[in-house]
Amino acid sequence: MRRGAAEACLVDAYDTIVSCDFSAQRRELSALAGLTTDAWLGEYSRILPALTDGRISKTEGFGEILRASGQEARPDLIAEMLTRDQELLLANGRLFDDAVPFLSRLRSRGIKIAIVSNCTETTPRLLIQLGVEALADALILSYDVRAAKPGAKIFRRALDRLGVRPDAAVFVDDQASFCAGAVAAGITAAQIVRGELDGTEPAAGTTVVRSLAEVEAMLWT
Repeated sequence: MRRGAAEACLVDAYDTIVSCDFSAQRRELSALAGLTTDAWLGEYSRILPALTDGRISKTEGFGEILRASGQEARPDLIAEMLTRDQELLLANGRLFDDAVPFLSRLRSRGIKIAIVSNCTETTPRLLIQLGVEALADALILSYDVRAAKPGAKIFRRALDRLGVRPDAAVFVDDQASFCAGAVAAGITAAQIVRGELDGTEPAAGTTVVRSLAEVEAMLWT
């Protein structure tokens, strides 16, 4: 499977090393915006691609949601929503039990690590709080690099930052389509499935693993 020795591991954040219950954010932010939870989710989903690749900030996004629902995008309300959004993310984000041991063992073996995540601007503080930033050589976050998985650009940015070739890296993610994007970029991919299999076929060329420990076997061989 490997064309050369593994020098780097590109690791997704949410649902790969980080677990987060976003239900409190949906509930509280919708209430602040004066919307039902379903209405909030619909509007947030509409702007999420632009938030994820950095075309708009959350300040702009929350203002757009308020205006789209016929409300005034008051700066004080948007500021309150931004503060609560960050607070709830920090309160509800957790590392999976195998995350720190996995990242620590990679570092001890001299494997370079990049966290490659589709996310918004609230994520860096969570990764710092959880100690992930200190264990990684690079944070390649979609909103910051203006590119999102499964596009090739975000993978190229990660490889460039680490100074490695595609065939010397392994990518770990819970999403089949993102793993497919990595494979298309010449990177060996592992799709981590922590719960029950949902019937979705893994991407061609992707190895399905049930824990991060299984990824280590791919890196050491």
